[in-house]
Amino acid sequence: MSDKEKAADKELSSGMRMALDFGPVLVFFVVNYLAPAPFSIFYATAAFMAAMMAAMIYSWTKVGKISPMLLFSGAMVLIFGGVTLLLRDETFIKIKPTIYYVFIALLLIGGLLTKRPTLQALLGSAYPGLTERGWNLLSRNWAIFFLGMAVLNEAVWRNFSTDFWIGFKLWGAIPLTLIFAIANVPMLLKNGLDVEDKDDVPIPDAHE
Repeated sequence: MSDKEKAADKELSSGMRMALDFGPVLVFFVVNYLAPAPFSIFYATAAFMAAMMAAMIYSWTKVGKISPMLLFSGAMVLIFGGVTLLLRDETFIKIKPTIYYVFIALLLIGGLLTKRPTLQALLGSAYPGLTERGWNLLSRNWAIFFLGMAVLNEAVWRNFSTDFWIGFKLWGAIPLTLIFAIANVPMLLKNGLDVEDKDDVPIPDAHE
């Protein structure tokens, strides 16, 4: 077996997946705080794009693949970030989370309606042993959560300052995502999730 094939058989740890999920948002926040006004949002957007590229490259070199969620999120950051920088209009980077949330929610709802295990196809290796009922419940729960986050993101960026919106991404969106993921753990364990350490239940990719 080649080194690349061996790498492809590996999986990122829960901690590393979280770092790839939320690290770029932290970079976005820090650069926006340190960069000179009134162009800090554009410096932060460029740094966000670079951090997402780094996350995808790290995933590829570490395990030989990029998860569909990370790839989709990275593509959205590069597209909306690129338009933001090209047009010097911060609106595009602000609406990116809304579009991401709605798209993923509709994808999950579509999977439930057509009885296709969309979430299982995306995250199956992260939830060993989970029953069909467990996948359906998890898909439903995350679809509702993502629709709620889309509404919340729209409310925040349209009614508050750019700095407040950026702070919300770090101190609001990330904690809410983690709390929601943890709240699903009892349901997952009741529906067959097989983990050796009950305190190390994986958290799904939730890039935005």
